[in-house]
Amino acid sequence: MQSVKQQQILGYFIEEAKEHLDTIEQGLVNLKVTMSNSEQINELFRAAHSIKGGAAMLGFDSIHKTAHHFEDCFKHLQEHPVKIDQKLENLFLKGFDTLRELIEALQSPFGLREEEAQQAVIASEPIFTELEMYLRSLLNREATPASPSNKTGSATNATAHINTILKAMLQLFKQGDSIKSRQQMVALCNRLIQVSGTAKPWVTALQTVQRAIANPKNTYSTLAPIVIRDLKQASDLLLTRRVAEIEVSQNLLKLVMPVQAATLPAQVAQLSVRQVSRHEQISIPREPRAAARVLLETFNKNELIEIAQFLMKAIQ
Repeated sequence: MQSVKQQQILGYFIEEAKEHLDTIEQGLVNLKVTMSNSEQINELFRAAHSIKGGAAMLGFDSIHKTAHHFEDCFKHLQEHPVKIDQKLENLFLKGFDTLRELIEALQSPFGLREEEAQQAVIASEPIFTELEMYLRSLLNREATPASPSNKTGSATNATAHINTILKAMLQLFKQGDSIKSRQQMVALCNRLIQVSGTAKPWVTALQTVQRAIANPKNTYSTLAPIVIRDLKQASDLLLTRRVAEIEVSQNLLKLVMPVQAATLPAQVAQLSVRQVSRHEQISIPREPRAAARVLLETFNKNELIEIAQFLMKAIQ
């Protein structure tokens, strides 16, 4: 049971946090207008900072982390005003929903349960990753006008995006195994393709990582060092225009099994077999020889072996 003093302190925090939530929500509902007034942006920063500080003092790690995301984003807007668009507003509001739900949970009969709070934080990580990446892209767009000769700036942006996503994946590994975190890491692989191109060796490496993550037999302690190292090496080759040198390591291949929806959590299986972009989808003819030609043209040797193993198991 909480002491009377602890309950009073918690009550003060909740009341103040709700006021700060109102300030943030009012500022986000029409962010374009808010951006026209530097003092309003300062108010948003102070509100997020106050929630973060109070949550840290009381040990509410989930609220602290979520408020910290907002504090960082508002600091960017303080220092580098950008042109606000609908996508940025929507991302801010999605993140705000998590912060509000966490604070409202403090008033529930059971309080803010640690397990539920962590699940909420994990579920929101891809939102904040996308928000921070998109905000940086807007900042870069404002600072560096698009130009065909601006290859250095483009490479720098791609490097920043890839590193941000890899850090988000590493954080998910650290937060512990769950269906949601595996689902989010598979989605982050899709995001890597979106921000860095669809060169086949790069896409193959990412799809192999997705299948390894979708294999429930692989523990995070086994997956993390191999996945992060392989993706870092592959991204370095991608960014230095050495795409042809990208290869799937033997250590990663050992973690892959044929993706079979019946044996995987539904959410992970659905994402792991989904194609990233329309031109990655293929049609398989019914005539056996024609089907074989399509498969040979589409998949590499390792992938064909996996397909063959899957088909042999399916018909036995």
